[in-house]
Amino acid sequence: MQFGGKAITHSLRPTEQELWFLPLGGTGEIGMNMNLFGHHGQWLMVDCGVTFDEPLSADSDGAMGQKHDVVCADPSFISRQKEHLAGIVITHAHEDHIGALPYLWRRFKCPVYTTAYTAEILRRKLSSSNQGAAIPIIEVTTNETIDIGPFSVQWMAVTHSIPEPHALFIQTPAGNVFHTADWKIDPKPVTGKPFNHNPFKLLRKQNVQAMVCDSTNALRSGNSVSEGECFVGLSELISHASGRVVVGCFSSNIARLITLAQIAKQTGRYLSLLGRSLQNTVGAAKATGHWPDDLPMVDPYHTGYLLPHEVLAVATGSQGEPRAALSNLANDSYRLLSLDKGDLVIFSSIVIPGNERSIEKLISAFRARNIRTISADESALPIHASGHPCRDELALMYDWVRPQIAVPTHGEQEHMLANADIALQRHVPKTLVGKNGDVFVLSPNPKLLKNAVKTGRIPLQQ
Repeated sequence: MQFGGKAITHSLRPTEQELWFLPLGGTGEIGMNMNLFGHHGQWLMVDCGVTFDEPLSADSDGAMGQKHDVVCADPSFISRQKEHLAGIVITHAHEDHIGALPYLWRRFKCPVYTTAYTAEILRRKLSSSNQGAAIPIIEVTTNETIDIGPFSVQWMAVTHSIPEPHALFIQTPAGNVFHTADWKIDPKPVTGKPFNHNPFKLLRKQNVQAMVCDSTNALRSGNSVSEGECFVGLSELISHASGRVVVGCFSSNIARLITLAQIAKQTGRYLSLLGRSLQNTVGAAKATGHWPDDLPMVDPYHTGYLLPHEVLAVATGSQGEPRAALSNLANDSYRLLSLDKGDLVIFSSIVIPGNERSIEKLISAFRARNIRTISADESALPIHASGHPCRDELALMYDWVRPQIAVPTHGEQEHMLANADIALQRHVPKTLVGKNGDVFVLSPNPKLLKNAVKTGRIPLQQ
């Protein structure tokens, strides 16, 4: 993880001949993405995310400081020169890409560009803070190109674990950048269309100077599991369960929720959502046409009155968050539902690094009450699919796009180095591996300016 940095240089801006990439968060770490592209004295922000239950700093011995519930990258560099910020683009609605914007927008006061589903999620977040009408949100569609200051931005559809994820093709007179954001190659994504590689093959004719690329799974060989493959594994577990079944998964994963709703219908159970964030994301999916009309849910207040074999509940807190629904269920303190011996809790999610102890504590609490648990790595069949590309997928994307420079991001150092190694194997001429606060000069003379801008973290109050 990246903590701290040198003094902020607020006058640092690219010239008319230059194209820069400057990450303030999300490069050298996983989470709280906040990226800046710079050209002709102007900046374009891509994503504005958070992370959870994290410290703000580490001391000289590497010991972590006090943890805070919600943390984001320090935006001081750009907020103190907001007159040069042309706009903010949000690639998709995951919290590590959108979660800080409701807190920070007053520091920027510029237009926000995103697609309909992500805009709906953002408006719901803003309405709870009574500033929904204040933020100009401009909705865009797949393949649309919008001029934002000196940047011409095209939205390119990808597949990921959420509706309407997009990569960005950013064109400037000083050079072009392909920013992948979060993606994978998924032939059966459950929601949205299967991955289409043709638009990315066409990029090789667009003289892509740099490809700024997701590195999360760069250490994993092969290809990622398709979201559609989770149906069989989850159906197998749920159909053989005799008691109540509770599934913990990321609340933003609409595809997984649709799969579980289909399984509930197939097995004669009633699906309910335990946790406000789950209800919010499904509400947004319904409002934007991403939820099938033939998949009903029951009011969570009715779940406790159902017979055990009729219950299929999805709960927040798969990472062991102490105030989430799963933790309250484990402690038998959830007011809408109580679990008994023989009931089953399925963890349809990965363990995010740093959350191991919290999840182990949660599982131990269930097992102490003779409630069965099964995690993704204990299941013979897939019950979770990552939303990020493995090595073979990264290699294909580099082959299709053929950039002059590879810029790995969205990962810790080992992930980014592995991504850079794949790029070199696919004959990308140059790689630039840096961290938050480094200026990646992409043109005219590619180089890395180390520690050019102070970076850090700030806590956010919910």
